[in-house]
Amino acid sequence: MVETTSSRRGRISFDSFWDNFLGNAPEWYKRAIVGFLILNPLLLLLPQGHYIAGWVLVLEFIFTLAMALKCYPLQPGGLLAFEAIVFQLSSPDTVMHELVNAFPVILLLIFMVAGIYFMKDLLLFIFTKILLGVRSKALLSFLFCFVAAFLSAFLDALTVTAVVISVAVGFYSVYHRFASESGDHDEDVPELHRQDLDQFRSFLRGLVMHAAVGTALGGVTTTVGEPQNLLISEVMKWEFIEFFMVMAPVTLPVLAIGLFTCLVLEWTGWFGYGTKIPENVLAVLKEYDREETAERTGRDNASLIMQAVAALFLICALAFQLAAVGLVGLSVIVLQTALNGIVEEHQIGHAFEEALPFTALLAVFFTVVAVIHDQHLFTPVIDYVLSFEPHLQPGVFYIANGVLSAISDNVFVATVYISEVKEAYVAGDLMPGADESLRRQQFDLLAVAINTGTNIPSVATPNGQAAFLFLLTSSLAPLIRLSYGRMVFMALPYTLTMGITGWMAVQWILQ
Repeated sequence: MVETTSSRRGRISFDSFWDNFLGNAPEWYKRAIVGFLILNPLLLLLPQGHYIAGWVLVLEFIFTLAMALKCYPLQPGGLLAFEAIVFQLSSPDTVMHELVNAFPVILLLIFMVAGIYFMKDLLLFIFTKILLGVRSKALLSFLFCFVAAFLSAFLDALTVTAVVISVAVGFYSVYHRFASESGDHDEDVPELHRQDLDQFRSFLRGLVMHAAVGTALGGVTTTVGEPQNLLISEVMKWEFIEFFMVMAPVTLPVLAIGLFTCLVLEWTGWFGYGTKIPENVLAVLKEYDREETAERTGRDNASLIMQAVAALFLICALAFQLAAVGLVGLSVIVLQTALNGIVEEHQIGHAFEEALPFTALLAVFFTVVAVIHDQHLFTPVIDYVLSFEPHLQPGVFYIANGVLSAISDNVFVATVYISEVKEAYVAGDLMPGADESLRRQQFDLLAVAINTGTNIPSVATPNGQAAFLFLLTSSLAPLIRLSYGRMVFMALPYTLTMGITGWMAVQWILQ
């Protein structure tokens, strides 16, 4: 019997399963993950196998975070975490304990991010008016950086970044359609407009990088700025205002230096910054904005007003600690959906799409943290750091957290370190022999070092900051030619100035 094409197409083979495994990830990456999964149980056969396998698992998980552009870390990291539970490197009970302790952070990610989603129109309106209304490029960049920092201190850095991306994509598409005479590709752009388009790309690259750095500058200052901030505040029992005040000796000097760096980069044109928007492009965008404003209905304007009211409520609720952060986010969802006519389930469901993948990844984080705790992996590391003189410990923690965060993920690093330092404090290993007030003071200093160390130097690479990774993997990045290498290069001056300022503040000003 002759085999038909349709029967061959439907045949299941090993290649069918292999193609499905981790989807479009590179072949070498798939082989690496399979190799990890085979290696880990073999390591258990060695003397002190569980300890060795635990450390290898941590390094493998950091690898999946560093390779996030090849494959989202949830899947390969989740397989590694699942294997760790199967081979009893930790237990489901320990994982559940870690997740219960992190429940406020989970609520923050689910409800706060979704709540800010319904403010996107207001945020788009704000950034659009800034972009079109300010003619000085240095002042425009400063405002983008400052506004992103301010919003990230009270809202969610990912959402603020998403809004900046939406503004940039929208304006790029408007001019590209005009320049290409309705074509979809660069080949459709005549030579007359091509130089303006390239200059516009460079202009947008600088602007979105300033805004992304701004989210880091603001995100480090408050409990809601980054997920690990809330985790640290829960461990330290710091409320919103207290957290801000404790961090201020480090975060405010870093904010000032970061904003000054923004101005210097625009004045000098170093590291790919300083490009101005072409006049032809500005004219096209202003005409588009006038048309959009004219088409805005009374209902649209009323929606903007209610979003502003909800934003004011959010800031006041956080400042006066009216409720847990996650519950404040839920309140914002209820207020905005009820008052702006969003009453259908599928309309509300879209708001949760952005946060839930990272929430699932966070659960995997805590599985790896459970392995670290059960196998006491970081005990020698923490003991070594605590062997330094007490006045040197905060600076050492800052550097260690910064380096690890830049190559992996700041949430994961902060989660591990704050948990281990808390255990050392409770066990009496932190400044043994000192009275309780001095031990608590040192614990506070180390917590500040962990928070700032994971938030500030992590701008060095897209791996460290979720907002940076989100920008790099967005639809905007290829449009404005923002590659991984270019992003690291453009972030370098910020990494140096902010990172060094943060270390100096931790080592000298804080103490």
